[in-house]
Amino acid sequence: MTAIELAIRNSGMTWTTERVAMLRSCLSAGLSCAQIAGEIGVSRNAVIGKINRLGLSRGRSTTASGPRIAAPRRRPHVLTQRLALEAIFASESAAEDVVSAEPCSLLNLAPHKCRWPIGKTGTAGLNFCGNVTAGGMSYCVGHARMAYRTLPRAWSG
Repeated sequence: MTAIELAIRNSGMTWTTERVAMLRSCLSAGLSCAQIAGEIGVSRNAVIGKINRLGLSRGRSTTASGPRIAAPRRRPHVLTQRLALEAIFASESAAEDVVSAEPCSLLNLAPHKCRWPIGKTGTAGLNFCGNVTAGGMSYCVGHARMAYRTLPRAWSG
């Protein structure tokens, strides 16, 4: 029987008490919604809708072990980040203007080179600093000072 024939056949039918009782018995027997629909003679979606309207539960299969909860991602504690920045900043004195010894283009940017953009974005003259990065950061010490400004200790809490 095609879906159209089934729809025509079931167009005048409603959920009678006998059908609801049959739905409940099939559901308690552990049949799937598609199997219940075949037994009763309605569509699978009609079965799912009626189960939801009645507030019934299909139960969990034995393969499902319960809801999956993702482990929270560990992010470095703010104090750890602050201490790392202070250690890097203490290693060199503050310079007002950072001199890029080896400016490079995006194509020449290597893993341990400073990624601070030099020049105007969207132009052909855009380069990157290219100095050696500081302690696993994306920038050299001078540009890290500009990017990561720390508050005085009195303000941190």
